[in-house]
Amino acid sequence: MTPDAPARTTLDKATDENFPVAPFFLPRAWRADLMALYGFARLVDDIGDGDLAPGGADARLLGARPDDGPEALLDALEAELLRLFEDDGGTYGGAPGGTAHPLLASVRATVRRHDLAPEPFLALIEANRQDQRVRRYTTYDDLLAYCELSANPVGRLVLAISGTSTPERVRRSDAICTALQIVEHLQDVAEDLRRDRIYLPADDMARFRVTEADLARPTANASVRALVAYEAERARALLDEGAPLVGSVHGRLRLLLAGFVAGGHAALDAIRAARYDVLPGPPRAPRHRLLRRAGAVWRAARGEG
Repeated sequence: MTPDAPARTTLDKATDENFPVAPFFLPRAWRADLMALYGFARLVDDIGDGDLAPGGADARLLGARPDDGPEALLDALEAELLRLFEDDGGTYGGAPGGTAHPLLASVRATVRRHDLAPEPFLALIEANRQDQRVRRYTTYDDLLAYCELSANPVGRLVLAISGTSTPERVRRSDAICTALQIVEHLQDVAEDLRRDRIYLPADDMARFRVTEADLARPTANASVRALVAYEAERARALLDEGAPLVGSVHGRLRLLLAGFVAGGHAALDAIRAARYDVLPGPPRAPRHRLLRRAGAVWRAARGEG
């Protein structure tokens, strides 16, 4: 396996997302930067989910031992990340004997180009550390606090790359990113349970009289469907709260952000079309529905802009 093969495998997962990660209409430099951010976020998630082969190429590139588990790999990744930010001379990965992960080398180029801070990257790592310790969330506020680490940093990095960060835009971006994270949790209820994780708040499960055994069934009963519908409406409200962000920017960035919001709405539409039965597998929106949603978000943004 070539050094770039782990990066290619990770980046190939971009096609499975609910929204376009780095669409063709963006400037080439932006596409490279967005794919670098996506690659880092995806690598962190793969480590946190235990999806990397023990002692595989990714682990070796991070300097980990063959028997290291997710927490040790996250520690190794954080050490590499901090080394990257401390590398003022721009030699990260280029020193004799250097074993920098190719995804981190790409991140380094993006960090230098836009003078990015380490905090959003560190937050993504911390979210996956939390996944090793926390398997259930008691309240919706607990889940929102998790999304603050696991999702919101990505939107903040997009704004930083585009040079459009303001406090209000960050607030709107956080709402969108949290919504997209909740949507992903709703799509992946069965898969998450197989990993012994539940992102549906326990308080809400009790309110709708949903048990963990209900979530393990092949199809959802009426209580599970009602719970999923409730959480889906919360996510849709967050998308609506964040949507004015699209109208606050211009040009191709507006198209990109419209795609993010549209991806969330289209995924929620697919969940609704499945009558909120997410247990057989993740409901996915067909491409034409995503495009239709993107057009609607774009037209609404033009009216606001």
